[in-house]
Amino acid sequence: MFRKSGKKVDWLADVSFFEGFSPEQLQRVANLGDEVDVDAGTVLVDQGDPGLDCYVVVEGTASVLVAGEHIASIDEGSMIGEMALVDHRPRNATVVADTPMRLLRLKASAFRTLLDEMPKASERVMALLTARLKRS
Repeated sequence: MFRKSGKKVDWLADVSFFEGFSPEQLQRVANLGDEVDVDAGTVLVDQGDPGLDCYVVVEGTASVLVAGEHIASIDEGSMIGEMALVDHRPRNATVVADTPMRLLRLKASAFRTLLDEMPKASERVMALLTARLKRS
């Protein structure tokens, strides 16, 4: 399921989350994370579990479920699981792949490094969190 990214970062260049990142920044992101391919039906994060990693959706779609109820859909450019890493709390939702997906997986330490080293990434994560809080 997990593959360490190589020198090629083309698969990240078209992801909206990384829009405007330089080739060097994309290479750094690729070095921090792992490329993950999952099948439809794969549980990416499970409500109540500790947050140990997060994902950026490169391709595919997923459903967000709270107590088994569908509350949102996620597609390309979205981040999954970052809230548990930011606030150090258990996962507040379950996310299940609706289609086969390609993801960039960042372990908690890599996520922190990404935010520390790349202000653009930090701004985008904060914008995502703010949008989610406004919707709730």
